[in-house]
Amino acid sequence: MNILAVESSCDETAVAIVRDGREVLCDCIASQVALHREYGGVVPEIASRKHIEAIYGLADQALAQTGLKRSDIDAVAVTYAPGLIGAVLVGVNFAKAAALAMSKPLIPVHHIRGHIAANYIAYPELKPPFLCLVVSGGHTMIIEVKDYTDMTILGTTLDDAAGECFDKVGRVLGMPYPGGAALDRAAQQGDASKYSLPRSKPGENPYNMSFSGLKTAALNLIHHAEQVGEELDIPSLCASFCEAVSDTLVPRVIRAIQETGCKKIAVAGGVAANSRIRKDILDAARDLGAEVYLPPLSLCGDNAAMIGAQAYYEYLAGNTADMGLNAYATKSILGEAL
Repeated sequence: MNILAVESSCDETAVAIVRDGREVLCDCIASQVALHREYGGVVPEIASRKHIEAIYGLADQALAQTGLKRSDIDAVAVTYAPGLIGAVLVGVNFAKAAALAMSKPLIPVHHIRGHIAANYIAYPELKPPFLCLVVSGGHTMIIEVKDYTDMTILGTTLDDAAGECFDKVGRVLGMPYPGGAALDRAAQQGDASKYSLPRSKPGENPYNMSFSGLKTAALNLIHHAEQVGEELDIPSLCASFCEAVSDTLVPRVIRAIQETGCKKIAVAGGVAANSRIRKDILDAARDLGAEVYLPPLSLCGDNAAMIGAQAYYEYLAGNTADMGLNAYATKSILGEAL
């Protein structure tokens, strides 16, 4: 089954063709990172306009790269939630038009389910059940993937997402957008023990997390140093911050492995590219005798291949939409409105 997949939830316009949920025939991406870097973050209106400019050409490019004709496409899939509402609307409207014009089924895909499915592309042998740590710019959660479309949220962040904190701290330190990637690079040369930063403690739900206190502590430290003329050891601050985020995530993953008995853990989302988190997850899993599935860096960020991968399983489960499909800025991975 050849699925034409569309992703436009933030600042990457992407169109891919994926066969049977596992084989990526092509994944065409138009990145806006250089454009938004001037502003230190994504400008929603600019992102939406650039999606409109790029999306039609990317679809034609995908067909040209694969040598497929429109008649060879069996379904059209699209990210319908969550994301910047204007950006998501561009993809949804394009996908609806394409599905209608080609008389093909329309498959709505939740963006975070897509991130999880990136692991199906990287690891064709991976099948549910497994645990997944999702860490991205807008979401941080531990999910029990019981089946391809049957998932349970074990825990989530109660405030800021880990990725949002990385980017905010990186921006305040004067690092180029995206701040999280630059912060990770700087951390490679630092001493993680130099600065003391807080870790959130489990509340009523031991899997839930909080990052707002950590972000505030790091920003206060930076601003205080500026006010008193103190020179910061930026690589060590970055290393300390990465360690604090990892120390918040990894113990909860360990607990999930122990309490569910599931010995397979996948990681997904843009922050899955963070070197400290990847190392700590691998070390913890090795101690527990668990298998770890870390997607390559190319599949950690937003892309349409992951949407096409998840779409195949959504289609098999009967999750298709009509022309009334709408876009949502927020929506639970379980499909519930927020």
